Amino acid sequence: MLSTLISEKTLSRGMLDVLIRAGLIGVLAVFCFRIFYPFGSLMVWSLILAITLYPLHLRLRKRLSNKNGLTATLIVVLSLIVIMVPAYLLGVALVESVEHAMDVAKEGNIRIPPPSESVASWPLVGGKVYAFWSQASTDLTGLIQKSTPQLKGVGAALLGVATSVGSGLLIFIFALIISGIFMAYGEEARNSAVKIASRLFGQETGPKITELCAATIRAVAQGVVGIAFIQMLLVGIAFVVKGVPGAGLLALAVLLLGIMQLPATLITIPVIIFVFAKEGFTVGAIVFAVYVFVAGLADNVLKPLLLGRGVDVPMPVVLIGALGGMVTGGVIGLFIGPVVLAVGYQLFWRWVEDQPTTVEVPIEPKQS
Repeated sequence: MLSTLISEKTLSRGMLDVLIRAGLIGVLAVFCFRIFYPFGSLMVWSLILAITLYPLHLRLRKRLSNKNGLTATLIVVLSLIVIMVPAYLLGVALVESVEHAMDVAKEGNIRIPPPSESVASWPLVGGKVYAFWSQASTDLTGLIQKSTPQLKGVGAALLGVATSVGSGLLIFIFALIISGIFMAYGEEARNSAVKIASRLFGQETGPKITELCAATIRAVAQGVVGIAFIQMLLVGIAFVVKGVPGAGLLALAVLLLGIMQLPATLITIPVIIFVFAKEGFTVGAIVFAVYVFVAGLADNVLKPLLLGRGVDVPMPVVLIGALGGMVTGGVIGLFIGPVVLAVGYQLFWRWVEDQPTTVEVPIEPKQS
């Protein structure tokens, strides 16, 4: 009886110690998460960029006497130049365009040609478009005053988009700098990732999961940049052929928007409106508008073709993960989604295939 009481007391004390330790670890984890949370997006972006650029780092390191710090610094500086120069030129061009538009508006030299009679015969919207266009050509000031509430809403939306683009570009620059530090310690970081994955998934599966995550991130990143570059070419060629002012800067803007996963229609639709206002609804303008509008939506067709190449996971899994992650988590979700879904897919099929083998025992015939 006494030994039973002692064992129960010892067991309860051991459980109490376990609960106290678990509670302290939980409190520590919560505090660590709250401290790290404001920098979560920045660190995830840095990790994505480091994984994407690390193969380039390895190739350049051989030519720079295996100096990791120098190689990482060179990659970061060149990347900043490639990003900042077009962004600066685009910003200057936009400011000059706004200033020119404000000067023209103050001088009252805006002249909109009247619409042709054929506009009124358009189905569904012809009458409204004709009336709006006619008032704009005869009484633009009154139309602007009448549309002031709607213009305020559009202006607020454009300001929000500009703020989002600016903050995203700033985060991207800081993330690129931090990714250089990750690349400088690439071997140590890879070994640490393998150890963590091996601890979570086992010694055999851990390295494979690490390589799968790295390959998925690189495939998605290269697919995003490749799609943005193709879209820039499709739209930029049309801008140059049509003689749109600042065609090169606008094409660079399409590239930057594509990389940040913002729709190219933010550029193409204003250009289409400008061409219609300048040339009217001619055949050339309509063909240009249709082509540019379709080219601005080309990423929806290219993503299923380019995303997921080079990954040992079916392309639909990577595509669904990228699109679903982008819907739920924004631009970062575009990279995290396919990684999580690909890892889950691999673990699921590993569990399905790892079935216990049944040993068949031969049945001896009965002796008569």
